[in-house]
Amino acid sequence: MAEVKRLDAFFDPCSVAIIGATKKIDKAGHVIFRNFAANKSRGIFKGEIYPVNPNEESILGFRCYPSISEIPGEVEAIVVVVPAKIVPLIMEEAAAKKVKTAIIITSGFREVGNVALEEQIVATAKKAGTRILGPNCLGVYYSKTGVDTLFLPETKVLTTGDEVIATPRPMSGNIAIVTQSGAFGVAALDYLAGRQIGISKFVSFGNKCDVTESEMMHYLLFDKETRAILLYVEDIKHGREFLRVAGKVTLKKPIVALKAGRSAAGARAAASHTGAIAGADKIYSAAFEQSGVIRARDMEEFFDAGKALAMQPPALRRNIGVLTDAGGPGIMAVDECESNGLSVERFSDETLQKFQKLKDEGMLPKFAATGNPVDLTGSVTDDMYEVAADIMFQDPAIDGIILLGLHHLPALREKYIDSVGLVASRYSKPIVMCDIGETEMALYTRFRFDKLGIPSYPSPEDAARAMAALVNYGAYLRKNGCLDEYISEFLKKRNKP
Repeated sequence: MAEVKRLDAFFDPCSVAIIGATKKIDKAGHVIFRNFAANKSRGIFKGEIYPVNPNEESILGFRCYPSISEIPGEVEAIVVVVPAKIVPLIMEEAAAKKVKTAIIITSGFREVGNVALEEQIVATAKKAGTRILGPNCLGVYYSKTGVDTLFLPETKVLTTGDEVIATPRPMSGNIAIVTQSGAFGVAALDYLAGRQIGISKFVSFGNKCDVTESEMMHYLLFDKETRAILLYVEDIKHGREFLRVAGKVTLKKPIVALKAGRSAAGARAAASHTGAIAGADKIYSAAFEQSGVIRARDMEEFFDAGKALAMQPPALRRNIGVLTDAGGPGIMAVDECESNGLSVERFSDETLQKFQKLKDEGMLPKFAATGNPVDLTGSVTDDMYEVAADIMFQDPAIDGIILLGLHHLPALREKYIDSVGLVASRYSKPIVMCDIGETEMALYTRFRFDKLGIPSYPSPEDAARAMAALVNYGAYLRKNGCLDEYISEFLKKRNKP
């Protein structure tokens, strides 16, 4: 726990120095210092900030220091944005100042063959007890404390003079992003911000000369804000340590991994990108499976699975109910379920009788299909979704529901969104939702479901794969005898006012 506490300085330092801060607005050192200065002025970042540059007297109204050693008082964390050849000297000064953590943004180390230079800074830091994130990374973004070492500006001025959003920061949430690739990381931030999906913490560790993905996962195990961890890696240096830590974390929090460098050509690219040695892909698949890590096949599945696992409890078993107002998309969802090892079995006689009673009473169309999938047809109303979802949840053989609520039909309004959300909140089974389309209404419908904690997707296949992640994670927890405990704890957190 002492080491976990030490890593806190990456996310909530009482003081931070930006080495290489500058007035030049097109430089990384300026953007990073401006991030901290802006967050301090907003009252978000509570600590002290110090620009360090021997060629400047002040930056953005803050006194500039020629070196770390001349800063009065404690410096808990540093962000390094100077040429690689200068970094060893900076780390010597940081060691003398007893700096706890260093985020080295600078590239030009192992990834370009400069191994000795990287080993030199590691040796200095190790002797002083300073922990390093990087080099060749974006560092950390944590909205709650205002730590933002992303050197990519939030806004950009076009040649027309118009200011546009360049690199949006997502809102606060409960998904942590841990990535070896800075470029993928910033793309993930843009994607999640656009989908209005919140994050707890963002960590880009580049060459991971010191702090590794295993340590960061262990840290996030104790982070109360994080419910699910999304991990992008190109290589894993210490395989046994990863298996040990991941196996411990996944019993409490799901991890979804996107492993790049699967092909021979991809492995070569990874080596020149972060100095990664990608290794045999089958070994990674086996390691992930053994430790309970859910492996995503592509970027879309990566985010979709993380969203589902953060919002919904895992499924007890593999039998899924499909509820739709359109036959074709319902069939597509069934096909994708079966392709992912899920089953869509016919309902029990008792459930079929309940549906028949609703038909007899005129609450469902007589021609609605109710065998699983349930197709409410173009005559669907808000109330039909509510009663049908409730009956499906009641069936003990149904382990989760995929709801396809296509918004195009005349009698379907917005009421069913809240009604289904209320029904789902009474059960411990997962539900995911799909509304096909990119019009304002489709986006609005999906946004509303997301806000109710029901993950929504733009295609039946996406929804089915998200449900598969919930099923597979449930199977892992059940195998390890902790599924009931996990669901109980999940529901306590979900139902907190």
